[in-house]
Amino acid sequence: QVRLVESGGGLVQAGDSLRLSCVASGRTFKSNTMGWFRQAPGKEQEFVATITSAGNTYYAGPVKGRFTISRDNADNTVYLQMNSLKPEDTARYYCAARGSGDFSRTYYTTGPSYDYWGQGTQVTVSS
Repeated sequence: QVRLVESGGGLVQAGDSLRLSCVASGRTFKSNTMGWFRQAPGKEQEFVATITSAGNTYYAGPVKGRFTISRDNADNTVYLQMNSLKPEDTARYYCAARGSGDFSRTYYTTGPSYDYWGQGTQVTVSS
C-alpha cells in the first residue's frame, strides 16, 4: 500500500521558517515527479512547488524565492523548506506524487496530475 506521510507543520510567527517532510512508503518514487500543494479554509487547493525526477524545480509565484523543494531518493523523501513565512501562507500542506515515471522536464502544477496524496500537515503563521 502506497502512503505519503507529511510532517513538520506547526504554529509560527511571520518571518519564521519551517521545513516540511514527506516520506513515501510502499514503492519508490525516485523516477517520479513530486509536488506540494496547499489549501486554506474556504479556498481552493493551490499549487506550491514541484520537483522532477532529475531534481528540476518549479514554484508558484507567491512562494518563489522563499520556499525550496528538494528530494532525497535514497530515503524516498521530499522536503519543502519555507522561509520568511507570511500569514497568507497559512494552510494545510499536502505532498503529492505522480504514479508514472517521468524523466522529462515537464512541470505538473495541477492536482489531477498527481496520483498519490498525503493527509497533509497544518501550517499556521501568525502576524
